[in-house]
Amino acid sequence: MKFIHTADIHLGAEPDAGSSYTAKRPEELWNSFERLLNICEEEQTDLLLIVGDLFHRQPLLRELKELDYLFSRLTHTQVVLMAGNHDYLKSTSYYRNYKWQGPVHMFLSQKPACMEFKELGVRIYGLSYEEREITEPLYEKILPEKRGIASILLAHGGDEKHIPFRKNELLKLGYDYIALGHIHLPTELAKDRMYYAGSLEPTDKNDTGKHGYIKGEIKNGRTRTEFIPFASREYVHMEVEAGREMTGREMKEKIALAIRERGIQNIYKIILRGFRDPDMIYDTDRMDSYGNIVEILDETKPAYDYEKLKKQNAGNLLGWYIESFAEAKDDSVESIALAEGVQAMLEAKGSKL
Repeated sequence: MKFIHTADIHLGAEPDAGSSYTAKRPEELWNSFERLLNICEEEQTDLLLIVGDLFHRQPLLRELKELDYLFSRLTHTQVVLMAGNHDYLKSTSYYRNYKWQGPVHMFLSQKPACMEFKELGVRIYGLSYEEREITEPLYEKILPEKRGIASILLAHGGDEKHIPFRKNELLKLGYDYIALGHIHLPTELAKDRMYYAGSLEPTDKNDTGKHGYIKGEIKNGRTRTEFIPFASREYVHMEVEAGREMTGREMKEKIALAIRERGIQNIYKIILRGFRDPDMIYDTDRMDSYGNIVEILDETKPAYDYEKLKKQNAGNLLGWYIESFAEAKDDSVESIALAEGVQAMLEAKGSKL
């Protein structure tokens, strides 16, 4: 029995992706999910497990119809779906009464339930959120039946406000596989037995690293799994070092080169480090060459000519301050304190080098 485990698709989200990609990023989330369904069809996957937060908020009726059309094209795969804390089953949720045309099986209650697929030799256990927060450890109470058939648990959550659980207690229950959702970074909790699939596509600038899905197979009582990178873009946090003589235009070129080397399809948070010319102010709003930067943090420090400043300010507070850091080494905590202190004093005096 072959399965694909995914979660946290967050259809309907509008992630910040820089000026070039933000407008089309919501559609990319749909496109990525459609590509995953195409993989299911091509590989004749038996089960597609969607472990919560398929939508970023309550799905619209027209969105369910679009989704149903995509599911209806599957000729072999059975889809098992639960609602998470973002797309929970509120009383007016369109999930509750929607009649799927495609091969979709959804948990429609917060009360644990079991779905049996005899032709596949597997039972799927799970539930759906009916509220945003659930503090009771519900999953640890769901015991699988053991009658010569494989068992899989779908579990969205894991923190104190979203169905907390203890990893070892879940493993003791004896499931062949535990498919987790809610955490957006792919995480292995027990080899071949328990994984957070992570979000299919990153939706927040802090969702760095590879994103994709878990591909698995249960055969002769043994489970084997593999993480498949799949996202069309990554969020990348990248540091760029300033030079003491580097101009703003030169820094812009250095950032652009670093992005080309890492991939212009990705989305970046840039952190500028090092020491710069004290006369130079980096205009970070003008350094986005490809429209794929969501944030630039300028953490550079001015590279003052301390000997010159010390002579000019001999006998006053600024001169004494510089003298007190005579042993400071470049890039040390002391050198940073020296630069910040000198800058503050010069600004207070209204002076420049």
